[in-house]
Amino acid sequence: MAGPGSSEFDPESIISYKFPETSYTYTERDAAIYALGIGACGKDAVDDKELKYVYNADGQEFIQVLPTFAALFLHGVIAEIAKIPGLQYDPHRLLHGQQYIEIYKPLPSSGCILNKVSVAGLHDKGKATLLEIEFVSYEKESGELLCMNRMSIYLRGVGGFSKSSRPYSYSRNPSSQTAFPKIPQSQPFAILEECTQASQALLFTLSGQFDPLHSDPMVANIAGFSRPILHGLCTLGFAVRAIIGRICRGDHTLIKSISGRFLLHVYPGETLSTEMWPEGSRVIYQVKVKERNRAVLSGFVDLDRVNSSL
Repeated sequence: MAGPGSSEFDPESIISYKFPETSYTYTERDAAIYALGIGACGKDAVDDKELKYVYNADGQEFIQVLPTFAALFLHGVIAEIAKIPGLQYDPHRLLHGQQYIEIYKPLPSSGCILNKVSVAGLHDKGKATLLEIEFVSYEKESGELLCMNRMSIYLRGVGGFSKSSRPYSYSRNPSSQTAFPKIPQSQPFAILEECTQASQALLFTLSGQFDPLHSDPMVANIAGFSRPILHGLCTLGFAVRAIIGRICRGDHTLIKSISGRFLLHVYPGETLSTEMWPEGSRVIYQVKVKERNRAVLSGFVDLDRVNSSL
């Protein structure tokens, strides 16, 4: 743990760390497995709003790709973070706090993605450090810009490194993430309830999310859970799918940006209730676990244009 004024923890060397460029290659099969992993066609295997993500129907040449698939481009980021000089932390105490995604064009059904990675924020929280990692993703062959991810992670037990009375805080381009809005007190415009499968975390793991916390009962127990928990990115996928279905009438190309704050764990098999409040071109949302009546995720989705049906 870095103590106050620790000479071992050099913020400037952390924010200037040069990540290697990474690549992520995927096929239509990978995109389809991901869609099934976040519940697509879970209620209705012939739902015309979702079948397009897993099957080439009605002369459709390629399957379409859900916008939250972009979060998979961060594959391997935790291993790279561990290589940052002077940043020592217990990987078992790392928490994925927030996820922000900007979509610049619909994701291709398959391809090779080139990622340029950097430290976008570093904040001393006293008993923890908040680290923001930014991925800018391009289609490798054409060089066309596709999307940007910003991942915020809490490194618990690594904090108090500020060398002055004012806590250290650095954020590059902070305007790229709007402050989280409050959840409205009014009744939601729409609510979608979906029961996750008991095997949901195992299915989502097939998309390359291999943290044993989501599959190994012993690891989950050591972490303080009664059984393996669902991936936060899987819950985010369920929420954005609900917004695409209920607010965008199945048109995923309306999604411009996605922001989510992970609040609490979800156990596979629990029911997710996504509550939605459209406000202009923004949809504020909150996801609750019905069985425990607890909020597990909140955030907003910005739309490219307002759906005329609202």
